[in-house]
Amino acid sequence: MILVVDSGSTKTDWIAVDKQGKTIFETQTLGLNPQVLSSAILKERIINNFDLFQNREQITHLYFYGAGCGVASPQERILKVFNEIFINAKKIIKEDTYAAVYAAAKPGEKSIVCILGTGSNCTYFDGEEIEQRIVSLGYILMDEGSGNFFGKQLIRSYYFKTMSKDLAKEFEKEFDLSPDTIKENIYRRENPNTYLATFSKFLIKHKNNKVFQEIIAKGLKRFINHQILQFQNAREVPVHFIGSISFFLKDEIEKALANKGLTMGRIVQRPIDELVKYHKNRLEENF
Repeated sequence: MILVVDSGSTKTDWIAVDKQGKTIFETQTLGLNPQVLSSAILKERIINNFDLFQNREQITHLYFYGAGCGVASPQERILKVFNEIFINAKKIIKEDTYAAVYAAAKPGEKSIVCILGTGSNCTYFDGEEIEQRIVSLGYILMDEGSGNFFGKQLIRSYYFKTMSKDLAKEFEKEFDLSPDTIKENIYRRENPNTYLATFSKFLIKHKNNKVFQEIIAKGLKRFINHQILQFQNAREVPVHFIGSISFFLKDEIEKALANKGLTMGRIVQRPIDELVKYHKNRLEENF
Protein backbone atom coordinates (compact mmCIF):
# COMPACT_ATOMS: atom_id res chain seq x y z
CA MET A 1 0.00 0.00 0.00
CA ILE A 2 1.30 3.45 -0.95
CA LEU A 3 0.64 6.42 1.34
CA VAL A 4 0.90 9.87 -0.25
CA VAL A 5 1.03 12.79 2.16
CA ASP A 6 0.82 16.55 1.60
CA SER A 7 1.53 18.42 4.81
CA GLY A 8 1.34 22.11 5.55
CA SER A 9 1.56 23.82 8.91
CA THR A 10 -2.23 23.92 9.33
CA LYS A 11 -3.39 20.56 7.95
CA THR A 12 -2.10 17.34 6.44
CA ASP A 13 -3.87 15.34 3.71
CA TRP A 14 -3.26 11.57 3.49
CA ILE A 15 -4.37 9.23 0.69
CA ALA A 16 -3.50 5.53 0.53
CA VAL A 17 -3.73 3.52 -2.69
CA ASP A 18 -3.08 -0.15 -3.48
CA LYS A 19 -0.87 -1.50 -6.29
CA GLN A 20 -3.80 -1.26 -8.72
CA GLY A 21 -4.19 2.44 -7.92
CA LYS A 22 -7.44 2.00 -5.99
CA THR A 23 -7.94 4.35 -3.06
CA ILE A 24 -7.94 2.45 0.24
CA PHE A 25 -8.55 5.40 2.54
CA GLU A 26 -8.35 9.17 2.61
CA THR A 27 -7.95 11.15 5.81
CA GLN A 28 -6.73 14.42 7.30
CA THR A 29 -4.79 15.41 10.40
CA LEU A 30 -3.44 18.63 11.81
CA GLY A 31 -0.27 19.99 10.21
CA LEU A 32 3.06 18.20 10.71
CA ASN A 33 5.69 20.90 10.37
CA PRO A 34 8.81 19.49 12.07
CA GLN A 35 10.38 22.93 12.31
CA VAL A 36 7.80 24.11 14.83
CA LEU A 37 6.54 20.86 16.41
CA SER A 38 8.22 18.44 18.78
CA SER A 39 8.59 14.74 17.97
CA ALA A 40 6.02 13.90 20.64
CA ILE A 41 3.36 16.13 19.07
CA LEU A 42 4.16 14.86 15.55
CA LYS A 43 3.70 11.27 16.72
CA GLU A 44 0.53 12.07 18.66
CA ARG A 45 -1.13 13.69 15.65
CA ILE A 46 -0.48 10.60 13.55
CA ILE A 47 -1.34 7.76 15.92
CA ASN A 48 -4.51 9.44 17.11
CA ASN A 49 -5.90 9.06 13.59
CA PHE A 50 -7.84 5.79 13.29
CA ASP A 51 -7.11 5.11 9.60
CA LEU A 52 -3.39 5.72 9.96
CA PHE A 53 -3.02 3.70 13.13
CA GLN A 54 -5.09 0.78 11.84
CA ASN A 55 -3.17 0.55 8.54
CA ARG A 56 0.29 1.51 9.77
CA GLU A 57 1.83 -1.94 9.19
CA GLN A 58 0.30 -2.35 5.71
CA ILE A 59 2.03 0.73 4.31
CA THR A 60 4.95 -0.33 2.07
CA HIS A 61 5.83 3.08 0.57
CA LEU A 62 5.36 6.49 2.20
CA TYR A 63 5.82 9.69 0.20
CA PHE A 64 5.77 12.70 2.49
CA TYR A 65 5.88 16.26 1.18
CA GLY A 66 5.95 18.74 4.01
CA ALA A 67 6.38 22.34 5.08
CA GLY A 68 9.51 22.70 7.18
CA CYS A 69 11.32 19.81 5.47
CA GLY A 70 13.73 21.89 3.43
CA VAL A 71 16.71 21.28 5.73
CA ALA A 72 18.22 18.14 7.22
CA SER A 73 17.37 18.33 10.94
CA PRO A 74 13.56 18.63 10.56
CA GLN A 75 13.64 15.86 7.94
CA GLU A 76 15.49 13.62 10.37
CA ARG A 77 13.03 14.43 13.15
CA ILE A 78 9.96 13.43 11.19
CA LEU A 79 11.71 10.42 9.63
CA LYS A 80 12.41 9.11 13.12
CA VAL A 81 8.72 9.48 14.00
CA PHE A 82 7.67 7.69 10.80
CA ASN A 83 10.13 4.86 11.48
CA GLU A 84 8.44 4.23 14.82
CA ILE A 85 4.95 4.09 13.30
CA PHE A 86 5.18 2.85 9.70
CA ILE A 87 7.64 0.05 10.44
CA ASN A 88 7.35 -1.74 7.07
CA ALA A 89 7.46 1.28 4.78
CA LYS A 90 10.14 2.71 2.56
CA LYS A 91 10.04 6.44 3.17
CA ILE A 92 10.73 9.43 0.93
CA ILE A 93 10.61 12.84 2.61
CA LYS A 94 10.75 16.03 0.57
CA GLU A 95 9.86 19.64 1.19
CA ASP A 96 6.46 20.88 0.08
CA THR A 97 7.84 22.66 -2.98
CA TYR A 98 8.18 19.26 -4.67
CA ALA A 99 4.49 18.59 -4.06
CA ALA A 100 3.67 21.99 -5.54
CA VAL A 101 5.66 21.26 -8.69
CA TYR A 102 4.22 17.76 -9.15
CA ALA A 103 0.69 19.13 -8.66
CA ALA A 104 0.84 22.29 -10.78
CA ALA A 105 3.49 21.93 -13.47
CA LYS A 106 3.12 19.81 -16.58
CA PRO A 107 5.91 17.31 -17.36
CA GLY A 108 8.55 19.01 -19.46
CA GLU A 109 7.10 22.48 -18.85
CA LYS A 110 9.49 25.18 -17.68
CA SER A 111 7.74 27.16 -14.96
CA ILE A 112 7.97 28.82 -11.57
CA VAL A 113 5.87 27.25 -8.85
CA CYS A 114 4.90 29.15 -5.70
CA ILE A 115 3.29 28.17 -2.42
CA LEU A 116 1.04 30.67 -0.68
CA GLY A 117 -0.69 29.00 2.24
CA THR A 118 0.07 29.20 5.94
CA GLY A 119 3.66 29.79 4.79
CA SER A 120 5.21 30.67 1.43
CA ASN A 121 7.93 29.39 -0.86
CA CYS A 122 8.99 29.41 -4.50
CA THR A 123 10.93 27.12 -6.83
CA TYR A 124 11.92 26.83 -10.47
CA PHE A 125 11.09 23.76 -12.57
CA ASP A 126 13.10 23.29 -15.77
CA GLY A 127 10.77 20.56 -17.01
CA GLU A 128 12.70 17.78 -15.30
CA GLU A 129 14.51 19.05 -12.21
CA ILE A 130 13.69 21.49 -9.42
CA GLU A 131 15.95 24.42 -8.59
CA GLN A 132 15.52 25.76 -5.07
CA ARG A 133 17.72 28.82 -4.62
CA ILE A 134 16.46 30.18 -1.31
CA VAL A 135 16.12 28.01 1.77
CA SER A 136 13.04 28.99 3.75
CA LEU A 137 13.85 30.22 7.25
CA GLY A 138 10.25 30.09 8.41
CA TYR A 139 7.58 32.46 9.56
CA ILE A 140 9.70 34.98 11.47
CA LEU A 141 12.24 35.82 8.78
CA MET A 142 10.44 34.87 5.57
CA ASP A 143 6.97 33.62 4.48
CA GLU A 144 6.09 36.89 2.75
CA GLY A 145 2.63 36.91 1.16
CA SER A 146 1.53 33.93 3.27
CA GLY A 147 -1.35 33.48 5.69
CA ASN A 148 0.84 34.02 8.73
CA PHE A 149 2.47 37.07 7.10
CA PHE A 150 -0.92 38.69 6.50
CA GLY A 151 -2.04 37.69 10.01
CA LYS A 152 0.85 39.65 11.48
CA GLN A 153 -0.02 42.68 9.36
CA LEU A 154 -3.65 42.57 10.53
CA ILE A 155 -2.65 42.50 14.18
CA ARG A 156 -0.26 45.40 13.58
CA SER A 157 -3.00 47.32 11.75
CA TYR A 158 -5.37 46.78 14.67
CA TYR A 159 -2.87 47.83 17.36
CA PHE A 160 -1.43 50.76 15.38
CA LYS A 161 -5.02 51.88 14.69
CA THR A 162 -4.68 52.05 10.91
CA MET A 163 -7.68 49.73 10.65
CA SER A 164 -11.03 51.53 10.47
CA LYS A 165 -13.09 51.64 13.67
CA ASP A 166 -15.92 49.60 12.15
CA LEU A 167 -13.59 46.85 11.00
CA ALA A 168 -11.70 46.95 14.30
CA LYS A 169 -14.95 46.32 16.18
CA GLU A 170 -15.79 43.39 13.89
CA PHE A 171 -12.24 42.07 14.27
CA GLU A 172 -12.67 42.14 18.06
CA LYS A 173 -15.88 40.11 17.80
CA GLU A 174 -14.23 37.35 15.76
CA PHE A 175 -10.93 37.05 17.66
CA ASP A 176 -9.56 37.38 21.17
CA LEU A 177 -7.18 40.27 20.62
CA SER A 178 -6.00 40.78 24.18
CA PRO A 179 -2.20 41.27 24.41
CA ASP A 180 -1.85 38.31 26.78
CA THR A 181 -3.66 35.95 24.40
CA ILE A 182 -1.67 37.06 21.37
CA LYS A 183 1.69 36.85 23.12
CA GLU A 184 0.82 33.48 24.65
CA ASN A 185 0.02 32.02 21.23
CA ILE A 186 2.99 33.56 19.46
CA TYR A 187 5.75 33.11 22.02
CA ARG A 188 4.75 30.18 24.20
CA ARG A 189 2.52 27.73 22.32
CA GLU A 190 3.14 25.33 19.45
CA ASN A 191 2.37 26.38 15.87
CA PRO A 192 2.60 30.19 16.16
CA ASN A 193 2.63 30.39 12.36
CA THR A 194 -0.69 28.55 12.13
CA TYR A 195 -2.16 30.77 14.82
CA LEU A 196 -1.15 33.91 12.92
CA ALA A 197 -2.55 32.50 9.69
CA THR A 198 -6.03 32.18 11.20
CA PHE A 199 -6.32 35.99 11.10
CA SER A 200 -5.85 36.02 7.33
CA LYS A 201 -9.45 34.80 6.90
CA PHE A 202 -10.59 38.22 8.09
CA LEU A 203 -8.33 39.90 5.55
CA ILE A 204 -9.76 37.80 2.72
CA LYS A 205 -13.32 38.44 3.88
CA HIS A 206 -12.74 42.20 3.74
CA LYS A 207 -10.13 42.32 0.99
CA ASN A 208 -11.88 45.19 -0.81
CA ASN A 209 -11.15 47.51 2.11
CA LYS A 210 -8.57 50.13 1.11
CA VAL A 211 -6.19 49.47 4.02
CA PHE A 212 -6.40 45.72 3.46
CA GLN A 213 -5.81 46.18 -0.27
CA GLU A 214 -2.57 47.96 0.59
CA ILE A 215 -1.54 45.17 2.96
CA ILE A 216 -2.22 42.53 0.30
CA ALA A 217 -0.47 44.48 -2.46
CA LYS A 218 2.64 45.10 -0.34
CA GLY A 219 2.83 41.46 0.77
CA LEU A 220 2.52 40.13 -2.77
CA LYS A 221 5.02 42.68 -4.08
CA ARG A 222 7.59 41.58 -1.51
CA PHE A 223 7.01 37.92 -2.37
CA ILE A 224 7.40 38.59 -6.09
CA ASN A 225 10.53 40.72 -5.66
CA HIS A 226 12.29 38.37 -3.23
CA GLN A 227 11.15 35.01 -4.55
CA ILE A 228 9.87 35.00 -8.14
CA LEU A 229 12.23 37.60 -9.61
CA GLN A 230 15.29 35.77 -8.33
CA PHE A 231 15.01 33.71 -11.53
CA GLN A 232 16.36 35.53 -14.60
CA ASN A 233 13.80 34.06 -17.01
CA ALA A 234 10.82 34.69 -14.70
CA ARG A 235 9.06 36.75 -17.36
CA GLU A 236 9.44 33.99 -19.95
CA VAL A 237 7.62 31.18 -18.11
CA PRO A 238 4.22 30.74 -16.41
CA VAL A 239 4.03 31.23 -12.65
CA HIS A 240 1.87 28.62 -10.91
CA PHE A 241 0.48 28.84 -7.37
CA ILE A 242 -0.47 26.31 -4.71
CA GLY A 243 -2.37 26.89 -1.47
CA SER A 244 -5.38 28.53 0.11
CA ILE A 245 -4.08 32.11 0.09
CA SER A 246 -3.33 31.95 -3.63
CA PHE A 247 -6.77 30.45 -4.28
CA PHE A 248 -8.68 33.18 -2.45
CA LEU A 249 -6.45 36.04 -3.64
CA LYS A 250 -6.31 34.95 -7.27
CA ASP A 251 -7.34 38.32 -8.73
CA GLU A 252 -4.91 40.24 -6.54
CA ILE A 253 -2.05 37.89 -7.48
CA GLU A 254 -2.81 38.17 -11.17
CA LYS A 255 -2.75 41.97 -10.92
CA ALA A 256 0.52 41.94 -8.95
CA LEU A 257 2.13 39.63 -11.50
CA ALA A 258 0.95 41.77 -14.42
CA ASN A 259 2.51 44.85 -12.81
CA LYS A 260 5.87 43.06 -12.99
CA GLY A 261 5.39 41.67 -16.50
CA LEU A 262 4.84 38.11 -15.22
CA THR A 263 2.38 35.52 -16.52
CA MET A 264 -0.15 33.83 -14.26
CA GLY A 265 -0.25 30.05 -14.61
CA ARG A 266 -2.43 27.55 -12.79
CA ILE A 267 -3.75 27.81 -9.25
CA VAL A 268 -4.24 24.59 -7.29
CA GLN A 269 -5.91 24.90 -3.90
CA ARG A 270 -5.53 21.24 -2.85
CA PRO A 271 -2.44 19.55 -4.32
CA ILE A 272 -2.97 16.09 -2.76
CA ASP A 273 -5.25 14.89 -5.59
CA GLU A 274 -2.68 15.77 -8.25
CA LEU A 275 0.06 14.22 -6.12
CA VAL A 276 -1.80 10.92 -5.99
CA LYS A 277 -2.19 10.99 -9.79
CA TYR A 278 1.56 11.59 -10.08
CA HIS A 279 2.36 8.53 -7.98
CA LYS A 280 -0.32 6.36 -9.59
CA ASN A 281 1.49 6.89 -12.89
CA ARG A 282 4.61 5.49 -11.27
CA LEU A 283 3.20 2.47 -9.46
CA GLU A 284 5.50 0.06 -11.32
CA GLU A 285 8.47 1.76 -9.64
CA ASN A 286 7.12 0.66 -6.25
CA PHE A 287 5.83 -2.89 -6.81
